[in-house]
Amino acid sequence: MARDPERVPGHHSLWAVDRELEALGRTSGRGATFQMMRRVGHPDFLDLPWQLALESWRHDRLVDVPRGISRHVVRFVRYGEAIYALKELPTRLAEREYRLLAELDRLLIPVVEVAALVTGRGTGRVAGGPRGARSELEAVLITRHLGFSLPYRRALQTGSELGGSADRLLDALVNLLVRLHVVGFFWGDCSLSNTLFRLDAGDLAAYVVDTETGELHPQLSDGQRSHDLVVAGENLAGELLDLSAEGVDHGLDPLATAEEMERRYRRLWGELTQEVSFAPDQRYRVEERVRQLNALGFAVEEVEVLAEEGGYRLRLNPRVVDPGYHVRTLQALTGLAVQENQARRLLDDLARYRTELERGSAAGISESAAARRWLTEVFERTVAAVPRRLRGRLEPAELFHQVLDHRWYLSEAAGHDVGLDDTVASFVATVLSGETRPPGPAAS
Repeated sequence: MARDPERVPGHHSLWAVDRELEALGRTSGRGATFQMMRRVGHPDFLDLPWQLALESWRHDRLVDVPRGISRHVVRFVRYGEAIYALKELPTRLAEREYRLLAELDRLLIPVVEVAALVTGRGTGRVAGGPRGARSELEAVLITRHLGFSLPYRRALQTGSELGGSADRLLDALVNLLVRLHVVGFFWGDCSLSNTLFRLDAGDLAAYVVDTETGELHPQLSDGQRSHDLVVAGENLAGELLDLSAEGVDHGLDPLATAEEMERRYRRLWGELTQEVSFAPDQRYRVEERVRQLNALGFAVEEVEVLAEEGGYRLRLNPRVVDPGYHVRTLQALTGLAVQENQARRLLDDLARYRTELERGSAAGISESAAARRWLTEVFERTVAAVPRRLRGRLEPAELFHQVLDHRWYLSEAAGHDVGLDDTVASFVATVLSGETRPPGPAAS
């Protein structure tokens, strides 16, 4: 994964100058008049036929991509190696979703990257209408398609690129919903259709792709969370029933799966918010509790300790618990922007590497110095050792994670530590060469 200075603590946030929205204003070209707000770093999209309804487009940039169900017209276009999803919807909803996606990204919630918003398109020709007829064109929200990801229909299929693991998929959806609730986001329509999945250090990570019904609050009430959970369960059961009706063998009982999702959600939420009582001579329990939350991937800004008869009670408010602990830590040290489980795995390897460096040094080595050396001498060197023709089969952080697993298996079989160079060579020859390619777009 490329270094991303815009996500590193100390750099400006989305609303600062370096991420300021670029207003193209009212632009007239190829017979179209419209207004575009675009985030810096993306194509200008000016060569697209904005004077036409999305479903009427016939353009060389159009590609087909595996996707879920949507209530709106959605098309995909390619610019170089990047693919973008274009969704047509009413202006008010599009503007709201644009801001919500940007804000969730700032909060390090796994969401698709918002790129641009096109409004004020006037009237245009609509496919299927009377010849010459024109109607008011809706706004278009543009997001970057999430690479190496699949919609749930493909992810649940045995033999798919993500392994067909229903249990991992359910865990990923629960983890995403909890993270959203921690930051005060009420989804309103949590479903598999509004989510994309991709590998995250052997597990699955779920990403939000639709926030049309969402609301961002300072903190959610128990009632809001419960309502979101009920909707999520109903949607999950309905989607699994639809798959069964279509003949997809997912091996799940729809109603039992919905109930299991609720149980997992309440268990994880309880782990985040449970109160801990401890005696006066057990003050270490405070640090222990913080470390438990860190291990779950959550950073803690503040703890509340209440004195009571015979000891103390530790209480945490969800609003002071931030998701993305390992992501933030790794970004601060290396600038790498990866997923939560990948970040945890990479940090473990960084800690191991630092220990090795300190064994051969009379003086200690700072974490930041070790991180700089690890990035160039271990991570980037490993990724660069993979032949160019095979690099697109796994994203860099996932590739590195699998190389670490491969080294462990080789070392176990050999009875001694196997070096990184030999591990990479073996991984390329025996594993990566047989990996299924990620789902690629086809010309539309």
